[in-house]
Amino acid sequence: MTYKEITELIKTISKSNLSEFKYRNTEFEVTIRTENYSKGGNLNQTTPSMIPIATAPPVQHIISAPPMTPATPAAPAAPAAEAPAASSGDAPKEDDSKLIAIKSPIVGTFYRSASPEKPPYIKVGDNINVGDVVCIVEAMKLFNEIESEVSGKIVKVVIDDASPVEYDQVLYMVDPNA
Repeated sequence: MTYKEITELIKTISKSNLSEFKYRNTEFEVTIRTENYSKGGNLNQTTPSMIPIATAPPVQHIISAPPMTPATPAAPAAPAAEAPAASSGDAPKEDDSKLIAIKSPIVGTFYRSASPEKPPYIKVGDNINVGDVVCIVEAMKLFNEIESEVSGKIVKVVIDDASPVEYDQVLYMVDPNA
């Protein structure tokens, strides 16, 4: 169930005379309770809760993995090594206008690899194609693989591993002509 579907469900339940609504499938359970009715029967507050079901089968677009820690020393060193190249002259700044940004489609925590022991999905200098997995963004304990919507060469990793990201925040810069 998507965030949009949950919010629409909450709005619908809020407008009804139901005091409680429960929905359960193999992945999770949603309970919506309405409280504090006014004298006219109008609802003043809706309290949703979402409970993950422990026995849920894995879903294709969700990776079940333990939360990662930023214990990899290579991740912080990569952006630091790129910084001198970006400030060494005016030519890279002119090239930035030709670059395409890969942005986060959701709010969450950015991870460059599937686990701390595994190498990053992509590094600076790698060539990627449309549909290649470039990172993971964890949102509400769900690990979402983020796929590239462009082809080209990774020029810059904009954000550090295990950092929080906002919707539409730039993660990588790609040169589509390389």
